[in-house]
Amino acid sequence: MRARTAARVAAAVPVTVAAAAAALKAGHWRLYADRHHIELTPQPRRSCPNCRGLGGWWLGGANPEMEACGCWANRPELRIRLLPVPAWPDEPPF
Repeated sequence: MRARTAARVAAAVPVTVAAAAAALKAGHWRLYADRHHIELTPQPRRSCPNCRGLGGWWLGGANPEMEACGCWANRPELRIRLLPVPAWPDEPPF
């Protein structure tokens, strides 16, 4: 009984990961995960009529700056903390 359940769970994991990856791509999100946090950051839309998927445009002048497009810049970044990051010692241990 436990072997069947484990086999079903093991078979469901790749399907779940593929579905999550498709949802993130459709929603224009980038996923980053490590043992300390999971982070979702917005990405520019390829179909955006303003930036055409580049994420913004350059403003001319002596010091050109890039202005971010609203298709991704106005969306919040999502971050979930998992484990605390270990503190760095003030002095080396030697």
